[in-house]
Order: sequence, then C-alpha cells, then structure tokens
Amino acid sequence: MKKAFVVLTLICASFMAKAQDTNMKEFDSNFAHVVYFWFKDPNNLEAKATFEASLKKFMANSKYAKTQYIGTPPKAIRDVVDDSFTYNLIATFSSAEEQAKYQEEPAHLLFIEECKDLWEKVIVYDSNSID
Repeated sequence: MKKAFVVLTLICASFMAKAQDTNMKEFDSNFAHVVYFWFKDPNNLEAKATFEASLKKFMANSKYAKTQYIGTPPKAIRDVVDDSFTYNLIATFSSAEEQAKYQEEPAHLLFIEECKDLWEKVIVYDSNSID
C-alpha cells in the first residue's frame, strides 16, 4: 500500500511539473473571441499544416490574448451541433479594448496575410462576461 502511494505521488508530481512547464496563460472570463474558419478545400493537408503553423505562431506571439484554444469539429451526433467548419479559435482577453489591440498587432496581421487565401468564410462571435 505504501509503495502504491509513493508511485501515485510521483505520478501526480510529474503531471503538476509538466503543467507548470507549459506556456498556458490564465483564462480571463472578461471577454471571449470565438472564430470559425471554413476552408476553400477542407481536405487539403498542406493548407491545414500551413494554417496550424501560422495560427500557433500568431498565438504564441500575441501580446493580448490570455488563453487560446485551437480546435477542429468532431463528427456531430446531434442536430443542434454545427460541424461544418474546418477550424475554430477561442481566445480570451481582459477587456474589449485589449481585444481591439489584438486585431491590429503585427502577429495577427501576419497570420491573416499568410492564411487569408485558405478560407472561404470566417465568422466571429465576441462576448462580454455577464459576471
């Protein structure tokens, strides 16, 4: 029993150390920026690799985005789920003003320039926290 406890403690410590090593920023619930991208050719693997590399570079260099989530749609199993998009991005900000600065930062403008030919449609949902 004592050995199992020691092993479990070491595993937990390893996970905690890994979590602290990541470059994850703190979630800020004041302002959420949710972006959906529809690619011209959603099956083009080269386009996906270009997009992912550019978006990750942009997010790593953003001075304003607190957290970032980059995702792809799972296969929808309910009628209310829209799985027609190719990628989505969720970024949070301390305020609408910080998000406005993000729109003009060089990293964002470079991302748009590098990837704008890949998508046919982009929809953005911004929201303020109700708290």
